[in-house]
Amino acid sequence: MIALLRARLWRDRVQVPLWIVGTALLAAAGYAGVVQSYGTVADRQEILAAVMANPVILMFRGLPSGTSEGAFLAFTLLPWLAMLAALMSAFLAVRHTRGDEEAGRAEPVSATPAGRTAPILATIVHGVLADLVLGLATALTLIGVGFDAAGSLVAGAAAGMVGIVFLGVGLVAAQLMRTSRGANALTVWTLMALFLLRGLGNAAGTPSDDLTRIDSSWLAWLSPFGWAEQARPFDADAWGPVALGIGVGVALAVVAAALQSVRDLGASLFPERRGRAGATVTLSSPTALVWRLSGGALAGWAVGGALTGILATTLSGAVRQITGQNPAVGQILEKIARAGSLDEAVITVFFTMLGILAACAAVQTVVHARQEEAHGTAEPVLASAVGRVRWLAGYLSVATWAVLVVVGAAVATGCLALAAAGGESELYRVVVVTGLGQAVAASVFTVVAGLVFVLVPRATIGVAWALIVVATMLGMFGPLFGLPEWATDLSPFTQTPVVAQGDTDLRGLWWLLGAVAVGGAAALALMRRRELTAGG
Repeated sequence: MIALLRARLWRDRVQVPLWIVGTALLAAAGYAGVVQSYGTVADRQEILAAVMANPVILMFRGLPSGTSEGAFLAFTLLPWLAMLAALMSAFLAVRHTRGDEEAGRAEPVSATPAGRTAPILATIVHGVLADLVLGLATALTLIGVGFDAAGSLVAGAAAGMVGIVFLGVGLVAAQLMRTSRGANALTVWTLMALFLLRGLGNAAGTPSDDLTRIDSSWLAWLSPFGWAEQARPFDADAWGPVALGIGVGVALAVVAAALQSVRDLGASLFPERRGRAGATVTLSSPTALVWRLSGGALAGWAVGGALTGILATTLSGAVRQITGQNPAVGQILEKIARAGSLDEAVITVFFTMLGILAACAAVQTVVHARQEEAHGTAEPVLASAVGRVRWLAGYLSVATWAVLVVVGAAVATGCLALAAAGGESELYRVVVVTGLGQAVAASVFTVVAGLVFVLVPRATIGVAWALIVVATMLGMFGPLFGLPEWATDLSPFTQTPVVAQGDTDLRGLWWLLGAVAVGGAAALALMRRRELTAGG
């Protein structure tokens, strides 16, 4: 098992450290945001009181547990630290179990004395070690910026605990689903459902008399994200919920090992749907095949876009109330959005998040090309009359449509929400212009992922996702960190057109369009001479 563990550590020598460093940096950035924007107890108390008057905000924030700097940091950031740990662990679990079976790596290992038990044990140890390091790095970061050690350790442990739970979720999903794509989709949908369940539990909770704390309803106790928040770092510092989550994670890992023992290698507990004897019209081209493979994930991204559009046009009232009590919030929005009125700034900020969602949908689609190539399933397609350029063009075109679908869903729901609320006519233009601009920004990541796939295929997944993370940090958080304007302007999300006081600022639209056109053409031209590269 030691040799298998070393192999896993080597394979993840880039991906896992990026997740860990990113989580620690987010914790440090959260401290800077709290100190700069909510520097006094009165500021934090006003924000908490306004938040409790609008439970929708609790869906996307943590559990209010007091007005100290540490407790307020946990309120604003802990769910997102836990989400990063969850995603890292779930993907790790699927990659080294179902992913290895798909790639053919599991069969030679199972034929050795290692059998079928040692690989899953090595994956469990690898995942737990990654979560321990992530939790410790988060805790040390918080201690380093000045928070007390007890609360910092609980915060780090809570984030790591959620990672361990989703390590178990990923392991079980890998036993249930036939493909790594299906297993990853199942874990992500489970994550989103449990994240929203935690938010509902907090929104349905009981506020304290001084409006600085909430006692969650029982719904929050059904989610590992809720357990992390119930630890209440920098307040109660309770270790019981952390122990509960670790116990559930261990139980899930045991269940996964038991399920593996009763199925054949390469099989799954949920069998694949029987295929047709002949292909339908919807599978008459390589592009149609990509649509078939990406349809489920695209539907999920579209739902996220629709929710973003609704929030962008309905939360202005709540934000206006908070801004009236704490002008620093309005200043933050102005820095990020560089827009005019508060309503315009709120829509611009939410649609920047929409651009990130659309970019993720596009990159996930292009990454499928690399997965098909690595798994050997691209070779039969390319052995037919389908050429390399046409094959890649199918992925790039579907990725472009994915961007348009996600953005279109947000624009549609945003306009419908404005119509229902009787919003100003000018805001419709803000929604449309900002949405189309973010579609162009997201398309930049489509062609960049395509270029990386053509030039450095083995680095496609890591580099493509890392670029989105960097662009997000620069575009969304750069102004909060005090980065110079030239640094934040490196993010495509900040170069899109915005509407301010009735005037449209095109910013870097033409540069973005040029990058999309040149990058797409270059990727297709270079693909003509590239050979297939098998393996992960």
